[in-house]
Amino acid sequence: MRTVHIILNAHLDPVWLWPWTAGVDECLNTCYTVCNTLDRHKDIIFTRGEAWVYEQVRRHDPALFRRIVRHIHAGRWSVVGGWWIQPDCNLPGYENMNQQIALGRAWFEKHLLFFPRIGYNVDSFGHTAALPDIMAAHGQHSYVFMRPMAHETVLPARVFRWRGRPGGAVINTFRIAHGYCTVTPPELRLVEGALEGLPNGVTHTMCFLGVGDHGGGPNEHIIQWVRDHRDAIPGARLEFSSPERFFKALAPEVKHLPLVTGELQMHAIGCYAAHRPVKLGVRRAENQLAQARVALATAPRRERKDAAPLLEAAWQNLCFNSFHDTLGGTCTPSAAKAADDQLAGVKATAEQILSETFRRQAHATPNDERQRLVIANYTETPFRDFLEHEPWLEWTHWQPDWCLLDERNRLVPHQVIEPETLMPDTVRLLFPLTIEPGTLRTVRIAHNRTGKPAALPGADPTFRLAVQANGTGALQATEGPAVALPELRLIEDKSDTWSHNLDRFAGPQLDHAHWSEPVLVESGPVRHLWRVDGRIGESRLCADWRRYRGQDFYELRLRVNWHEHHRLLRLSWAPGAAITSREDGIPGGGLPRASDGRELPLRDRSLLLLADGTRAGVVAPEVFAVSGDAKEVHLTLLRSCPYAHHDPKILPEKLEHYAWQDQGEHTFIVRFFPAGKVAAKDLDRHALHLQQRPVIADLTRGMPGRPFKDQIDYPR
Repeated sequence: MRTVHIILNAHLDPVWLWPWTAGVDECLNTCYTVCNTLDRHKDIIFTRGEAWVYEQVRRHDPALFRRIVRHIHAGRWSVVGGWWIQPDCNLPGYENMNQQIALGRAWFEKHLLFFPRIGYNVDSFGHTAALPDIMAAHGQHSYVFMRPMAHETVLPARVFRWRGRPGGAVINTFRIAHGYCTVTPPELRLVEGALEGLPNGVTHTMCFLGVGDHGGGPNEHIIQWVRDHRDAIPGARLEFSSPERFFKALAPEVKHLPLVTGELQMHAIGCYAAHRPVKLGVRRAENQLAQARVALATAPRRERKDAAPLLEAAWQNLCFNSFHDTLGGTCTPSAAKAADDQLAGVKATAEQILSETFRRQAHATPNDERQRLVIANYTETPFRDFLEHEPWLEWTHWQPDWCLLDERNRLVPHQVIEPETLMPDTVRLLFPLTIEPGTLRTVRIAHNRTGKPAALPGADPTFRLAVQANGTGALQATEGPAVALPELRLIEDKSDTWSHNLDRFAGPQLDHAHWSEPVLVESGPVRHLWRVDGRIGESRLCADWRRYRGQDFYELRLRVNWHEHHRLLRLSWAPGAAITSREDGIPGGGLPRASDGRELPLRDRSLLLLADGTRAGVVAPEVFAVSGDAKEVHLTLLRSCPYAHHDPKILPEKLEHYAWQDQGEHTFIVRFFPAGKVAAKDLDRHALHLQQRPVIADLTRGMPGRPFKDQIDYPR
């Protein structure tokens, strides 16, 4: 006899086709309705996850929260998930995913005195291979999901053991059949679907029923239907149950479960490239909060105590806006704007904490008669890269005999480059720096008394840039082979916001980049830079190609003024030899993938394994989707679709009144590593250095006085 555990639930999207404030109403309405239903029916159990939902009830309706707690203690209300929210499970970083569980755990242990051990992300659009290890580290042993569904990804069974990597933690995992809720009256096919795909020797499964969103949950019809059909399927029996009871009953049969290794993809590939501002907001907030944590680690206890509630609130807001319909870019324009605003607040909080902690340390350094830059590395790895900074020089121009000196009075190589402003008296400096984690360095502005330039080892940064009429071209250094120029391609994409039922963007190419003649903008001891302007479709382009002394990568700073509809912008690069496979960045590391054309989520970088035995690499921390074939790797930069368009909705011919995603100015920084010996750890280091830059302060403490404009004896 097989047991079908009927899971009565209400799927609640706090943000989707409504703003987050409507999501609060949704939580309150649903929980009130369910409490009344539980009072009427003593044999049913309700299942609910997410700390954010419970916190809204606790804050808005304490009496209702007390009712929920009584049902929990009576075994009538099952708590699952234990996370802050049901996030997107591909795009958040490792620390973000950790915080999702840590914040949820802290909340449940404080308010309910326990932490649920069953992970529960039934609506997320795919699941990174990093999840089993993260969950196991928090003591979670089981997982429930639905997407990708059976028509999107073939799995060996409905219930299986899942690990992200060979040798990694294993969690028992269940894939829901058909759906997590029932917006139409239930049918026996839902139960029959739950019974399909069970491994031999497994006699338990789950079937999820309940009206979803806005006052949902089990209604009277659903409850009576279960009672009426308890024995309707020969050899099976329906029981009101919970995921906790299911996994407990499954325990003796776990030995029959097949083992699945890797990520669980794919569903809704459009979500990796929809609404770039929220993805940038989450990514940048993650990095700023990570730096604030490192900065506070050595701060006095009082500072850490004062910052703790601010950091907790910031992480709660960041985790909330990592929700799958928010971070996936599938909510309404007004809901997306609210998310952008909330993430701006998170970044402002992190920046304030970081600034205060850093400047207390910087301004405690001994006085110096020279103007100086105090620089701190608030990461856990050494920083070895190049910095740009605009010191304030009291309207004074940088003079040819000025220099930078380190703490030991050694010359620091520098180059004067274009400032951000168009003012006549501002200056921007570029210089290399090595700084250990958690430490401060000082660079001082002085006259170069030696008359000799600073020595900077390494290969000459000069190179040539050639572009062709068809958008192709080459980068040619003084020594070594030429490197193919990545190509920008405009691809037709008429899929809905999610790109349902697609595993790749295979629309026709509509245009390529049309470039102007390259202009040499910088040629100095530290960096060489060529600039080209251009257009693609209705969008304007400006590409700065850079090469640094002693470095083996080319850096692209691409600005796009995007004005396309139902199109995507792809950056494609051929590394010079056939690509046999890739190791793409995921939260907390890398994952081997076939370069088979599928569109997949990307975290920071991609290492390309080539047929000739060499490796090439791409670092792109603010690009979120990748695909490729045997010839090229493709980065999906931008995608223009209407907000919240869901098949089978047929769009009208004209949508000028409606908002299209990602219109306007965008900037990308991408580093390309030609075929050679590059390793994954090198790409990870570059990705970190591009995102968590050292913090810089201008100090004039201890100077005899501030100079007049162009004072000849300044600096000392």
